[in-house]
Amino acid sequence: MKKRFNYKAAFWVLLSLVILQAIFLIFLVKPRPRPKKALPKAAVPLKGRIAIVIDDFGYNMNNLALLKTIKQPLTVSVLPNLSYSKAIAENLHGLGFEVILHLPLQPQEKDRLEKDTILTSMDEEAVKAIINRALESIHFARGVSNHMGSKATENEKTMNTIFNELKKRRLYFLDSLVSGKSVCRNLAKRIGLSFARRDIFLDNEQETNYTKQQLYKLKTRARDIGWAIGIGHDRRLTIEVLKEVLPELEREGFKFVFVSDLVS
Repeated sequence: MKKRFNYKAAFWVLLSLVILQAIFLIFLVKPRPRPKKALPKAAVPLKGRIAIVIDDFGYNMNNLALLKTIKQPLTVSVLPNLSYSKAIAENLHGLGFEVILHLPLQPQEKDRLEKDTILTSMDEEAVKAIINRALESIHFARGVSNHMGSKATENEKTMNTIFNELKKRRLYFLDSLVSGKSVCRNLAKRIGLSFARRDIFLDNEQETNYTKQQLYKLKTRARDIGWAIGIGHDRRLTIEVLKEVLPELEREGFKFVFVSDLVS
């Protein structure tokens, strides 16, 4: 009887020790908290679409390396028949930018004109020949913009010839809007040509703060009407400002697009 009692007592002692050890472990070893799942970032509402055009490529390839650092879509406007016209157009297209022909048109001023500038005194065949030569030197062109042209863009006869030729080639026209008397918008609508026009020049003054302020004006216009087109030039300062400011505007909710996305 005594021996049986000892076995029973030993059993209860061992069971008590196991229970106490379990309680100790429960309090000592705390469960690891589950890692919180990262909440997806809220999408920034679209505030407007912006197309940036850089004019006057073709004289050199000096800013090509800097352009490679721009990650947003740009439309690049290349002058025809210059030493670097073909090469720069091909390089810019290879970088994913939209290439357009920057077609020299007659200004009001007696400035030195580019070779093969279209004059209002030219007949239809001469105008078509110039357009053909220009496009042969600029591969991948999706559209055409005017270089100078304050006189030509006021002349319906000249622009009618140009626009009919562009329509046949399925190219759009971007009016740089160097004249308040431009006939281009109404004429393009009548002909049925895809068309857009410039809202703001970005770098009439070659100064960093000025160019930044012009970009901020551009974003305000895009916010107010839904989209906007700004034109700058192939200058190191301009491209450096774009490299700094464009990501900032993207974070605010502005989307950068090609001019072809905004034509109507």
